Amino acid sequence: MPSQFDEYVQNYDETLEQGLSVSGEDSTYFARGRVLWLRDCLQQLDEQPRAILDYGCGTGSTAPLFLEVLGANVVVGLDSSVKLIERAHQKYGSEQSQFLLIEHYQPIGQVDLVYCNGVFHHIPVSERAQVVAYIARALRPGSLFALWENNPWNPGTRYIMSRIPFDRDAITLAPSETRRLLEIGGFQILRTDFLFIFPKALSWFRWMEPLFCRVPLGAQYLVLGRKLS
Repeated sequence: MPSQFDEYVQNYDETLEQGLSVSGEDSTYFARGRVLWLRDCLQQLDEQPRAILDYGCGTGSTAPLFLEVLGANVVVGLDSSVKLIERAHQKYGSEQSQFLLIEHYQPIGQVDLVYCNGVFHHIPVSERAQVVAYIARALRPGSLFALWENNPWNPGTRYIMSRIPFDRDAITLAPSETRRLLEIGGFQILRTDFLFIFPKALSWFRWMEPLFCRVPLGAQYLVLGRKLS
């Protein structure tokens, strides 16, 4: 069954960059920022994930960051789009990074960390719990789920989403909804952080962002959960 993203693959990166341009930054800035933040969270928990699953990996561009920044040994990227998976494999496929259609991956509890960015707002509300259950089956007991989502309380986020064709009709999740979704799915919520408060024009204030990470101001938020059993 074709994915809704297949029609955007040809200009996927360009479309995303055009939408983000109002922030003064590109997707690489945000991707690295998310992974660096997650690295610091993992260090505080004394966790070193070796096998990482990227659920909704898109073009696979975050895979090198998992290897470089998080020190992963193996990265598996999953997506529902055949064309995005083909592009990810062409650009980032290696002995350490592989990319598969979601329907071709069998979750059997061998993953240390599942990473998911900006995916759940595209999943129909009625199917979100099923996806959390799928992700839980991929994780070992006690391992981690890092779920990044766009913050619907941030007006800049809403504006950027309105500029991106594949985000315009997405149904966003409030942080409380995301936490509840994970809790029902068998996860202990470890923390909720908000990131990307200041656009590039105000970048001299960015050193303060860690001080405000618990205040719901950032363009995105992270809900970090631990699988209970």
